[in-house]
Formats: sequence, structure tokens, C-alpha cells
Amino acid sequence: MATDAFVDRFLAEEATRLTAQTVKGLLYIAITAALVYWLAKRGWSRVNLDLSELRRAEKALRESDASLRALIDASPQGITSLDLDGRVLTWNRSAQRLFGWRAEEVQGQLLPIVPEESLEEFSRLRARVANGERISGLEMRRRRKDGTLIDVSLSADPIPGDDGEVSGIIAVLEDITERKGRQVERDRLLMAMEQAQEAVLMTDAEGSIQYVNPSFERMTGYTRSEVEGKDPRILNSGEQDEEFYRSMWETLAAGETWHGRIVNRRKDGTHYTEEMSISPVRDRSGTLVSYVAVKRDVTRELALESQLRQAQKMESIGLLAGGLAHDFNNVLTVIQGHTELALADIDPDDPLRSDLQEIETAVAHSVELIRQLLSFARKQTVSPKVLDLNQRVASHLDFLARLIGEDVELRWQPGPNVWPIRMDPVQLEQALTNLLVNARDAIDGVGVVTIETFGVEVDEEHCADHPGSVSGDYTVLAVTDTGRGMDPETTSRIFEPFFTTKPQGEGTGLGLATVYGIVRQNEGFIDVESEPGQGSTFRLHLPRTQAEEPYSGPVPESFGAPSGSELVLLVEDEEALMNVATRFLQKLGYSVLAAGGPDEAIEHARRAIRPIDVILTDVVMPGMNGRELHSRLDQIQPGVRCVYMSGYTEDVIAHRGILEEDVLFLQKPFSLNELANALRQALDD
Repeated sequence: MATDAFVDRFLAEEATRLTAQTVKGLLYIAITAALVYWLAKRGWSRVNLDLSELRRAEKALRESDASLRALIDASPQGITSLDLDGRVLTWNRSAQRLFGWRAEEVQGQLLPIVPEESLEEFSRLRARVANGERISGLEMRRRRKDGTLIDVSLSADPIPGDDGEVSGIIAVLEDITERKGRQVERDRLLMAMEQAQEAVLMTDAEGSIQYVNPSFERMTGYTRSEVEGKDPRILNSGEQDEEFYRSMWETLAAGETWHGRIVNRRKDGTHYTEEMSISPVRDRSGTLVSYVAVKRDVTRELALESQLRQAQKMESIGLLAGGLAHDFNNVLTVIQGHTELALADIDPDDPLRSDLQEIETAVAHSVELIRQLLSFARKQTVSPKVLDLNQRVASHLDFLARLIGEDVELRWQPGPNVWPIRMDPVQLEQALTNLLVNARDAIDGVGVVTIETFGVEVDEEHCADHPGSVSGDYTVLAVTDTGRGMDPETTSRIFEPFFTTKPQGEGTGLGLATVYGIVRQNEGFIDVESEPGQGSTFRLHLPRTQAEEPYSGPVPESFGAPSGSELVLLVEDEEALMNVATRFLQKLGYSVLAAGGPDEAIEHARRAIRPIDVILTDVVMPGMNGRELHSRLDQIQPGVRCVYMSGYTEDVIAHRGILEEDVLFLQKPFSLNELANALRQALDD
């Protein structure tokens, strides 16, 4: 048969096996046929093998491979596999979308996404994975087809071969450029918060502290570890009531930002004032997740504002005091002068004597008020001397002990090697007297007042915490009492003029204001420490002077009123005051040329038949002041001495209230004795 011939020929040529597959129903069959010779006869030998299970397994494998490829292509992450030389074997759609190359462009090519500067790094990574190491979440920069660089996260695993050796590498790449950008923004924001001058505090929704920045640590004294997890109430000072906090939380609960000032307490227990904004923070769903507070310490700022207000008050009172002092002291001079003259002429038993003495007392009280106003406003005319503070205080201890009374013990604690100061001794006594009176009045019944002195070097750190202070060397005069003490609100106002805690009629409110003005006029500053029930301490910081010779004491006055017979040119534009002064001079024995103004005085000097021995002139006059008049008269009679008199000098003979060198000054109102001593000092020097 033709078919048999064909088979015989085929089998003879192939020599062994023919394999064919036929489908019989749902079975896959493999047929193996062979030519067989048996007993000189030729025949067929055929074996049929059922391959159905194998075909189904192959189909499942193909389907699984397709699913795997689909899964890889569907992955949002770029996936590629490489051979050990770095050539691309697979490249999914996300890799194409991420880097721009299509699969057919990179198939069999060296991985194109590695920038040239990173080739060595890529070789090292490839070697590590080829040695069986797994890499996870490694951040690096990779190149896109258009040349731009993106940030990616790389994870790579070795692919094992049939022999168990690594045959390739599979890599998963995720674009983290946006995430890195957000991280950079977060890092930048965190850096800004870490370096911000304002304190930043963040809590969770329940109010537990999660973060504070270094400024918070500096402001409060607490470290970050000490407050994390704590409630912000650890800062409460107790100076805000429940209504304050209730109003704050109502604002925050309404989703609004709260702004305000609050007094808090540092770790060391000291209080400070901060300006604060608290904002609720919500996520995208609107859920409250945290609160953030931004704080600024305004304690120093408030103190400076207080100083500014104090300076403005001083300026206003200074203008008032200056205007009052000139005219009012002129009036008081007339009243005091006529009273003194009347007392000198009246019989000791005359009933009018007591009335005149009451007038003297009232004048003295009025003079003291004006003097205190000028001291507070730093417009008091002074003559500074180099003083040994210990010596000056010691010389007044008996007087000071009498001043505070028998029930109060006075303790004196002088410091060793106290630096000299430059100050008007009258001002020092005035300040110390006011402090002692204030200390005495603060003590109910028995108590102790301590005066101490010491030197201190004030540094910039102290100045930062004490507005108004200036760095340098200071001699400190401190007065401490065991009295009732003061609360912070009272302490903040004690130097205000006319502020007093004493009952009406028992204090003018100018005592401590005067001390403040004296210290400031001498370029010093005051520190005050006080607590209710714990007494008070006032520390007057007076600048150290480099001068060597201290002033030993006041110029001794003669007993009685020293007289004279010299010629005095009296210049006073107030007629009533000129009349009183003329009578004083005549009573002292002097010859008098009285002039109602500068022009008349110049005319008297030109026509005088004998040399003028001394000029007694008002300082503030219309047309020409006393200094200018003296200069004009010195041209007529060179070397003529001059005594200036005034209730307020207006800086004519003093700078900022400090008398110029060699200026003889008589403060109005003056007594007969004071006038006599001033003239003798001018004439006898």
C-alpha cells in the first residue's frame, strides 16, 4: 500500500521514533511508533501516552504567567528585571510611565535610568544583589528619558536560577519626588520653628504637650523632655482666674484662634508675661488633631513701656514743677522773708508769734513739695561731690534711728571697699531719708530696718532682666524692712508720682517718686524685691566714680548770720521779692544797689561811685538771664563775684540740674542765714 510504503520509508530513514499527537475527545495523547522485525516479518510497534494533565498544567502555567505579567504591569510602582550585567529583561508600564522609555526601547539594553555620576554606585549595588543581598527602601536620584532627575525609592532582590545561583535582579522603584518635597517643606518648617525667636508649643487634641522649640525652653526654663506629655497647666501662675480660661476655651472650641496676654510661671518660680496665639489644627476631614501656640515674652517690653510712661509723666510733671517752682518759690520767698523779719521784730510773748510760726511751717511744707516734684522730674538743682557712701551713712545713723522710732531696730551693715560715688550729699540724705520713712511706715509695730552697702559689677545678663539698668560698676545702697510687703501690682506703681497706699492725709505719694528721680538724675537705677508679708528691699545702684578724694562733709555754717559791709548789686524782677531781699541785706549790714531788671543793673554798675563787691541776681528774668547779665557786668568790672538765686534755674547755670563748677547758687526760698552764708562764701573765697 502507498501509506505503508511511506511509513516504512520514513521509519527506515529516521531509524527509531515518530511522535504524533492526536486529540481524542478531551484527552491529549502522545503516540510513539517504531518499525519492528519479528521472525523475518516487518510490523508496527506503537505506544500511546495520555498528556491531558501535562497540557492542563502548561495551560495553567501560561495563565499564571499572564496574570503575573498583568499584575506587574498594573503595579503603580516601576518594576524591572535585569541580568547580572545590568541589561533589561522586563520593564512594566509603570516603569515606562515613570521614566518615559517604552519596553521595546530598553529591552536587552543596559539600564538607562542611571545618571552618569551614579554609575559607580549602581555597579556596587548590582554586585551586592548579585551576591544574594536584598536592598529595601534605598533613596536615590534617577534619570528620566527627557533628562530630568527624580527621587526614587529602590528595593531590589536577587532572582535565583535553576541551579540555585543568582541569575538576575528584580528591582521595584517608587517615585518619591513629591514626598521628598513635602519632607523638605516639613524640615524647613521644623527648622524655622527650632530657630524662631517666638516660643512654639504643640499639643495633641487632648492638650498633652507633643513639641516645644528651643525658644520655649529658654523662656520657661523647662527642657523639651521635661514637658513632653505634660499639660500646659504646669506653667500656670495663678494670676488668671477661671473666667479667663473659660473664655479662652470657648474661643478655641468655636474653631477660632485665641489671642491675648497671660502671666505664666517659669520653672524657677518667677513670673513672666507672654503674648500668645493659640490655634486649633484640623486634618482634611475636619477632625481636631492638635493645638499650636506661638508665644512671645513681653515682660521686658512691658517694663520698657512702663518706663516710657514714667518718663512721659516725669516730663509732664517736670514742666509743671518748673513752671510752679519759679513763680511759686518767688512767692514763698516773700512770705518766708516777711515772716522771718516779723518774728525777729516781735516780742517773744506776743500772741502773734505762734501764728507767724504756723506760717513758717506751712511755707516749709510747700517748699518740700516743690523740691520733691523737682527731684522726681530730675530738675532739682544739685552740686555733686565725690562721696564715701559708708562715711556719709554712718554720720547720719543717729538721726536715722530717731527718724524710724524706738519700736523699729536699725541695723547698719557697711560693705568693705565700697567704691566712691559722685552725688550731691543733700540728694543722698534726701533719698535715704525717704527710704527709711517708707520702711518705717511699712512696719506694723516692732520690726527691723537694715541698711547695707556693697559694690557690684552689673553685666549684660542682668541688664536683659532689669530694664533701665546699664552695665558697669556700681555702689549699692540697700534698705530692707520686715514690713507688710507689696503685691506685684503695687510694686509696679510705687514710683509713680502721687501714688500712695497710705491713708488720705498721711502721705503725698512723692517720697519714692523723689528717690526714683534722684537716682535717675545720677545715672543709676533701682531694683525692688517685695512680697506680701515678706517685707521689701530697695537697692539703689549708684555709678562708681574714678575720682580719688571724697568730700568730707558739708561746708560748716557760722553760728548766727555773718554780716558784712560790702556793696551788693541786687537784681530781681519781682518787686516784692526785691524788697524782702533788700531788707535782708540791710539787716546784715551790706550796702545795696537794687535793680528791677538786667538793664537797670548794667546802668547801676556804670554809675556806681564805688566798686561792686558781689552781684546777687535772679537767674530767670525777661530779656536777659542771670548768666548773661554776669558776663556783661564782668566787662564793666572784671572779676566781680556773683551769687545766683532762683526757684528754678531752667538749665541756665546747670546742665540737667547739675550746677556747673564754681557756680554759687542760693535756692529760693532762702532764709536770712542762708543768704548771709552764701554772700560770705562768695566774698571770702
